[in-house]
Amino acid sequence: MGFKCGIVGLPNVGKSTLFNALTQTAAAQAANYPFCTIEPNVGDVAVPDARIDTLASIAKSAEIIPTRITFVDIAGLVRGASKGEGLGNQFLANIREVDAIVHVLRCFENDDITHVENRIDPVADAETVETELMLADLDSLEKRVIPVEKKAKGGEKESKELYALMMKALTLLREGKPARVAELSVDEREPYKRLNLLTEKPVLYVCNVEEEAAVGGNNVSARAFAMAKAQGAGAIAVSARIEEEVAQLGAEERAEYLSSLGLEEPGLNRLIRAGYDLLGLITFFTVGPKEARAWTVKNGAKAPQSAGVIHTDFERGFIRAEVIAYGDYVAGGGEAGARDIGKFRLEGKEYIVQDGDVVHFRFNA
Repeated sequence: MGFKCGIVGLPNVGKSTLFNALTQTAAAQAANYPFCTIEPNVGDVAVPDARIDTLASIAKSAEIIPTRITFVDIAGLVRGASKGEGLGNQFLANIREVDAIVHVLRCFENDDITHVENRIDPVADAETVETELMLADLDSLEKRVIPVEKKAKGGEKESKELYALMMKALTLLREGKPARVAELSVDEREPYKRLNLLTEKPVLYVCNVEEEAAVGGNNVSARAFAMAKAQGAGAIAVSARIEEEVAQLGAEERAEYLSSLGLEEPGLNRLIRAGYDLLGLITFFTVGPKEARAWTVKNGAKAPQSAGVIHTDFERGFIRAEVIAYGDYVAGGGEAGARDIGKFRLEGKEYIVQDGDVVHFRFNA
């Protein structure tokens, strides 16, 4: 199961610098973790999670396999992209293929790096990109809704339901609002998602600040944070220049360099985790002497569906899940100790897997 975050932004905002740092991080991870594949515009990186190291240490696991998330560097956008200006068509096509959008905003002053709009205004930059996405959605929906409306008026039930969802989105877009702010019932969420609208995708704003502002941000990034809060979107401040430096250092040098800047960890770690959270994902673990492994599922996934992430046979033949919460596994010093303190549970098909669960699935082959 792959989850992709598309990195977008106007030219010269630091998007490619951040992505290059991510891919260098991914290349470094390849020495420690298997299945790390890199393509020119794709970085497949491990999600930083100290819990898996703790579990591996307790279980004396021979191998550690973290969960992963993919970042895609998407072609730069310019005004008019919705009509194909610049690399507009490629930009829009690439965004349709990702699950969430990581929007890099320029929040630093540098006379040597020109801005495509000759300004430093992250809110206006965000509006430029959002407007192009809304225009593309509006154009797409207005074409697609016509045949659906005809069928709906003819009494076709599925078309009536689809038409109602399309009109929810169209109403918002015509008001200059993104499709993701629609109020939906639980039953409407999945079919609404299948409309494949660009502005329905969740957004994380990454404020690219100068080195001196890496810890607390600056006045410019503060405006971007306020915008994100008003939208119900996520936001983090990162210095792309620092991340570029950090990605090229060894572990000891990296820790020393970050400490000298007052940073506890690379900003990319926060970006990776924020992207993971943005997609509404959680982690569960399987642990044993052979390997400690993290697995990704959507928040709210039940035990059989979670088992299916490991192997489809596990979901098909699901019997039960043997579950220990992460904290209980650590407190008991492993599975045997957790059993002794009464923290080992048997769960059935309706159990909703929780973040940090250590699970062993029983199934019929």
